[in-house]
Amino acid sequence: MKVCVIGAGVIGCATAYELARQGHDVHLLDAAQAPGLVTSYANGAQLSYSYVEPFASPATLRGLPKMLLSRGSAVRFHPRWDWRQWAWGLQFLRACSARQSLQGTAQLLQMARASRDALARWMAQEAWSFGFEVNGKLVLCPTPDSLRQQQRQVALQAALGCRQEVLSVRECLEKEPALQAAPGRPWAGGVWTRDECIGDPHRLCLDLVASLRQRGGTVSFGVLARAFARRAGRVSAVVTDQGDIAADAFVLAAGPRVVPLAAQLGIYLPIYPIKGYSITVPFRDGVQRPRASVTDLGRKAVFAPLGACLRVAAMAEVGATGLDVPADRVQTMVDAVAQTYPGLCDLNAPATWAGLRPATPTSVPIVGRWRASNVYLNVGHGALGLTLAAGSAVALSEQMQRAA
Repeated sequence: MKVCVIGAGVIGCATAYELARQGHDVHLLDAAQAPGLVTSYANGAQLSYSYVEPFASPATLRGLPKMLLSRGSAVRFHPRWDWRQWAWGLQFLRACSARQSLQGTAQLLQMARASRDALARWMAQEAWSFGFEVNGKLVLCPTPDSLRQQQRQVALQAALGCRQEVLSVRECLEKEPALQAAPGRPWAGGVWTRDECIGDPHRLCLDLVASLRQRGGTVSFGVLARAFARRAGRVSAVVTDQGDIAADAFVLAAGPRVVPLAAQLGIYLPIYPIKGYSITVPFRDGVQRPRASVTDLGRKAVFAPLGACLRVAAMAEVGATGLDVPADRVQTMVDAVAQTYPGLCDLNAPATWAGLRPATPTSVPIVGRWRASNVYLNVGHGALGLTLAAGSAVALSEQMQRAA
């Protein structure tokens, strides 16, 4: 078929690439001037295949008042006169049950395993250079209670096929010696997953598009999708600011912008943007660089070594719609680096980024065909877009093959 994929973040690029691998005639389009320039550009860079617990959980519900009322909280809620925000919030609260959290964890782990396998197949065939590395992941727990909570999650995920270790503070420092300089070592312990990975999401988007073009795919950047044309009850073309693009099937993978696009087709999507931030800072010469990626649950921050730089991503703001990067958020991340890895990085001029993560209330993305139409959805990956991109692309491609 001729397939039009709308959205060239990591989800859209992976989808377009996989569809081209399966022999489809693919046309990828995006309003930006290049792939991966918005939500996928400088996110946390972690491929967290075994750490996919939904944000909506009983633990989150218990901690929500403190998170929302604390002035320096990593989680903020910006109330708006927007019925979608309140509807999403109510659905999120309903999803904070043990049953839904367990179900969501199982679904996300299944997709993550498929994603790991798919990305490995792709890399075996392609000469990509997006900084991929299997370097393990260490999750630091700030209190004994948080460590016990993680122990329960490790036991739950072990029953679902994950291999993780609960570590003491001393064992954490053995796994990541670069943490030894942290003053006070304010952790109760941690969780180690040895086969977690990292990769630069923007560079992966560039590699995916280059391989898509080599397979005969068409790519259009700077093209804004505005509406859809229909014929005989099916979508026949996407209407853009530069003319119509006809196809046999259409994939919506446009991140947060997917909601108004889908609404034009009568599709309600329970997706709302959650704003996150990152800084990228260079390592100083002659220092002991981290070898693993680290998630600090106390700071709600992730640290990923990418070549000569450290990527730090943090915060979650519901209802913050702009892409501005407030100075206090930058300072929080700079302080996190200074306190976790003293003297490791040059913190004078961090490269900053903000992105809107398209999240569902359950954290489980929406992947598949819309009813009996020729419209397909690959949306709602939240903070797990990089991790789940390959797996959700394969899942959507398989559904498209069955529907053909």
